[in-house]
Amino acid sequence: MTRYIAALLLCAVAANATAQIQAGDRVKRGLAVTDFPRAKQLEPGVYSYEALRTGDPGGQMTTVSLIVVTTDGVLVADGQGNVDQTREMVNWIAKTTNQPIKYVVICSDHGDHTGGNAAFPAGATFIAHPNSKKVLDAAGRPPLPTETVAHRRVIRMGDTDIEILFLGRAHTGGDLSIYLPKQKVLFMSEAYLHRIFPAMRSAYPTEWVQTVKNAETIDAKWFVPGHGFVDDAPTLKAELGVYRKAMEHVIAEATRLHAAKISCEAAAAPATAGTARPMCDAAVKGDWGDLKNWTLFASQVEVAIRKVYDELDGKLYF
Repeated sequence: MTRYIAALLLCAVAANATAQIQAGDRVKRGLAVTDFPRAKQLEPGVYSYEALRTGDPGGQMTTVSLIVVTTDGVLVADGQGNVDQTREMVNWIAKTTNQPIKYVVICSDHGDHTGGNAAFPAGATFIAHPNSKKVLDAAGRPPLPTETVAHRRVIRMGDTDIEILFLGRAHTGGDLSIYLPKQKVLFMSEAYLHRIFPAMRSAYPTEWVQTVKNAETIDAKWFVPGHGFVDDAPTLKAELGVYRKAMEHVIAEATRLHAAKISCEAAAAPATAGTARPMCDAAVKGDWGDLKNWTLFASQVEVAIRKVYDELDGKLYF
């Protein structure tokens, strides 16, 4: 009986430890800068690749890429934030396989996923959603995407089918996902931010929720985020639901604040040295619950409120 009780206690401790590390922050996870970059095999020939996000003070969170190695070349979904980090990933791929990188799918057009694209081999084909192509063409930073996917495209490489899917506008106007039906892997890029507060600078809030719901209907074992840590498959699947509920909470709370006519204009008084700028009234008066502890809350809560306000006021365009 004593051994049985001890075993139960160990299980409880292990379960509690697992619960405690559900965070998007490297420090809260007990990880060091030197732990990155890191790759993880999800299924045979399918890898996630995590590097610390460019420009993030202290290397707080990760940017995630997906690498699919086949007998007929390699497909990479999302690069990293600068040339050095992306070159490091390209070098890792070269050490893992002698197959060339044939395709780079731009699932998010933001700089922390495209800033290092010049490090990919010159012969690679770059694919983006038409909306993202417009953004990248306007920015004028080569290499620019030469092919687009508006809804769905299947690329067969060796005996691997790779589906490029547009599940709806979400974090940007052109979020793409990669689905491997045989391996049951869905890479969602920035449509899924694992324990990262919903960053809505260029988002479509209610459409984003629907995009996640669309993803949840897909027959996948792995739901891979574009930021946040790549945990085991059951955890990532459960956390996708947590993330959807987080977005729903943000939208509902911002809608309540909007109806109460509580302003979220930028605070007039600038921050003094060593202090943070005061949050707007809506951010202060909002009920954010545990989301206050999520990575990027302080920097993104006002952005999210304003974006929901814009949606409610009919000011979202693309």
